[in-house]
Amino acid sequence: MSQDNPHRILFVDDEQSILDVASGYFTRLGFEVLTAKNGVEAVGILEAEKIDCCFTDINMPGMNGVDLAEHIRNIDNTLPVVIMTGYPTLDNTISTLKNGVVDFLVKPVNLSQMELCVRRVFSQRKLFVENVLLKKEVESKRKLEKLNCELSLKVDELNTLNRILTHISGKSSTKDVFCRLVNLAIDITQSDESGFYVVNDAVRMPFRIASAIAAGAGETRSHLPRSSAESVDMGPDLALPIPSVEGLVMESAKDEMPLLIAENNDTRDLPPDIHSMILMPVKIRAKVFGVLTTVVTEQDKRFSERDLYYLNFMAQSAADAIENLALYENIYENLFATLFAFVNAIEARDPYTRQHSSRVTRFSIIIGRELGCSSDELETLNFAGHLHDIGKIGIRDDILLKPGRLSKEEFEKIKEHPGIGARIVEKLGFWEQERHIIRCHHERFDGTGYPDGLKKDEIPFLARIMSVADVYDALSSDRAYRRKMEEKQVLQIIREGSGTQFDPHVVETFFTLHKQGRMQEPQIKENPTDIFSDTC
Repeated sequence: MSQDNPHRILFVDDEQSILDVASGYFTRLGFEVLTAKNGVEAVGILEAEKIDCCFTDINMPGMNGVDLAEHIRNIDNTLPVVIMTGYPTLDNTISTLKNGVVDFLVKPVNLSQMELCVRRVFSQRKLFVENVLLKKEVESKRKLEKLNCELSLKVDELNTLNRILTHISGKSSTKDVFCRLVNLAIDITQSDESGFYVVNDAVRMPFRIASAIAAGAGETRSHLPRSSAESVDMGPDLALPIPSVEGLVMESAKDEMPLLIAENNDTRDLPPDIHSMILMPVKIRAKVFGVLTTVVTEQDKRFSERDLYYLNFMAQSAADAIENLALYENIYENLFATLFAFVNAIEARDPYTRQHSSRVTRFSIIIGRELGCSSDELETLNFAGHLHDIGKIGIRDDILLKPGRLSKEEFEKIKEHPGIGARIVEKLGFWEQERHIIRCHHERFDGTGYPDGLKKDEIPFLARIMSVADVYDALSSDRAYRRKMEEKQVLQIIREGSGTQFDPHVVETFFTLHKQGRMQEPQIKENPTDIFSDTC
């Protein structure tokens, strides 16, 4: 017991002499003593003061000792209560024990006996309080561990959802979305195979357009599609029985509901070697257009509800991405078709240069491929090549179609067409790289070109490629002011221009391709929506 913080004992008895004797004795022992003449007075003290132990008589007016003990147990079950009585009975003993009384003393009580009781009570109370605190600590630790576990699962879930959004929303084509979708399905659910089937009114049986197979160590292989036989419509008379997977795909699409199927817990028959399967309909504007499938072939593995949740989120994200891409691609193709119509209008003004832009595009792509250009760079060449002369729409016919040599003033007007073309594309708000190529395709390697007098590496690399392709086709074609040149003369002009008009590396590549017969005039596609096929 600390002298700075002594234990406080409450004595409750209707006999003042007992209170005086007990108070004096325990005060001298270093305890702080409070007294009350009945239970009601004791309750008031308990509400106002912190008490460490209570001695109470049983028979008192107002509130007896048994009721006081019950009251104390209800407000603080760690506070020890000792009963003192001169008339012990079995009923009193049982009543006090029921109310959590720790000891029972019979009057007259020996002070030494009371002291021994106090010290035993405080020792037991210390152990009891420590045990209660330990239990609370253990319980708190258990709750904290549970909370940490739940938090960790939630963080993992958010990371997975963010990963799905990042991988799907960042794709630039619907083909990429489908490939990423089946790969993610395997990666996130740890499944063995995944596929995406198109299901709509125009397809009589599910048509798989993407699939992936787990390759081990978290890797996947995907392709589009595995077998053309999967999409064959046999007709009403020759229709074959639909395989189990396709049948389940059609069921999921028809019900517009996801399916989680495992052996021994579903009435549906799974295909051979498949032990668990998820089928997730993918909807655009509330209409199913396809079903994502993923399967487990390992005997001891099954899909969970969490896998179903992730695939559902994946399907919704893919549907949003596909819808946005479809809208963008439609706008893109319509806009490009409009610009292509401008090019056709320009070329229609000059029959000698008809399809010049298409040929320049093909030649540029052939050279670009040989130089190791990426698919994005080839697509840039594809776009810029078709539109590189679009600025000529701003040049008067009497200059553009003049059969003789241009005057200095007329040539200065002709030199404006790269800038006009770049401004037309700039107004669209995108295609920045393509705009630079359109503007720079008449720049020269030695810096004497137009419109900006750029030289060497200042000229965009793709514009240096297009410059060679443009001159090669122009010299090889009939023009309003001259007939086309002989191939030998064309090649001589290009070779002489190496290092002055053209990038020497591009010229070297051009001649390598020409010797291989790969710079022959290409077949021109009339449909502007087909132009992207060469860059895939």
